[in-house]
Amino acid sequence: MKKYTYTEKKDTRSGFGDGLLEAGRRNSDVVALCADLTGSLKMNAFQKEFPDRFIQAGIAEANMMGVAAGLTIGGKIPFAGTFAEFASGRVYDQIRQSIAYSNKNVKIAASHAGITLGEDGATHQTMEDISLMKVLPGMVVINPCDYNQTKAATIAAAEYEGPVYLRFGRPAVPNFTPADQNFEIGKSVMLNEGADVTIFATGHLVWKAIEAGEILEEKGISAEIINIHTIKPLDVDAVIKSVSKTKAVVTAEEHLMNGGLGDSISQVLSRFIPAPLEYVAVDDKFGESGKSDELMTKYGLDTKNIVEAAEKAIKRK
Repeated sequence: MKKYTYTEKKDTRSGFGDGLLEAGRRNSDVVALCADLTGSLKMNAFQKEFPDRFIQAGIAEANMMGVAAGLTIGGKIPFAGTFAEFASGRVYDQIRQSIAYSNKNVKIAASHAGITLGEDGATHQTMEDISLMKVLPGMVVINPCDYNQTKAATIAAAEYEGPVYLRFGRPAVPNFTPADQNFEIGKSVMLNEGADVTIFATGHLVWKAIEAGEILEEKGISAEIINIHTIKPLDVDAVIKSVSKTKAVVTAEEHLMNGGLGDSISQVLSRFIPAPLEYVAVDDKFGESGKSDELMTKYGLDTKNIVEAAEKAIKRK
């Protein structure tokens, strides 16, 4: 098992904020809009350096998406930011009609995603946003795992032509990917090669998958761990190549079982390479108020859940 270490924990929303600032420095067409959550989304630095390229939309998310779509007509590259719950569910019609349908070059910055929003509770936590976004034709869905990858993903999103849903979170998580990484939309990252089971993980569950791999190794199980930072377009070739070798699969995500990464992997398995699949995801429940780590444990999104799922998938070979 390849060893991964980290020197700090950082929130992925800060990766977005720093990535947005860098993207703005590289390209004067990059603009930013926010729905009264500038500090929460770490967009302050961009606002300070480029005040003429920042729009405070207020608590009017639907209008913000319409304005963002309009800005693309003049050649701008807008990042429209708010909490993931509001960036997906509250504005779904505007995203579908004004952005996705006409393939507008809008980047939807969806912060505080998943159950790790914690004490804000079920109304602000979203675990269905990936399913909503990935079914829209032409919509790219990105869910990076740490600060460095989120910063790189933000810069890559600015350079990509077309609508993007960029998902990130509030809690500080291990920052272990390279600061100088080359982020390629639609290409997964091999973290550890293995022979007995493949663990496809995304977002905050990537580090937990690494921890699970270390435990599995102690048990004599060789786990292949792949970071799926882009859920759509999915790296189908990487899925087929890995599963052809291991013949057993686990998916790990901070999302509902219905419509998330697991469903996307399941489609590939059913079409090309049947294999047993175990999900580490939330099974048809809303969240609740609580500390993020405690919620992850309660809802079965912890390291031990990935270990147990891997062992179960192997037994089903």
